[in-house]
Amino acid sequence: MELRKGENYMTEKHVFLTAEGLEKIEAELDELKSVRRKEIAERIKVALSFGDISENSEYDQAKNEQAQLEERIAKLEMMLRNAKLIEEDSITTDVVSIGSKVLVKDLEYDEEMEYLIVGSAEAD
Repeated sequence: MELRKGENYMTEKHVFLTAEGLEKIEAELDELKSVRRKEIAERIKVALSFGDISENSEYDQAKNEQAQLEERIAKLEMMLRNAKLIEEDSITTDVVSIGSKVLVKDLEYDEEMEYLIVGSAEAD
């Protein structure tokens, strides 16, 4: 999965990621599936042991967390399925685009800051 020169960056179904962004998403997905799922399942099990679930706030809270977790897992999996990796060697320096590193100088304070332009999936 790589973005080649001349490909359209505005394709709606693609999720453009840097190598670092791809690693972060894969790590988060692994954490959610291997650790968080087990933690929430255990909380549900404990809450069920309290008996009647109709008035069991611990059970309701754990089930809500489980639903949110599964929604996040599905979103991350969709992002990975549609990921387009932006390779550094495909980035030109004549145009600022996803994957570009931009050096900005604040003339008033004589400070420089470097920014990495990323897709919406990586933006903070």
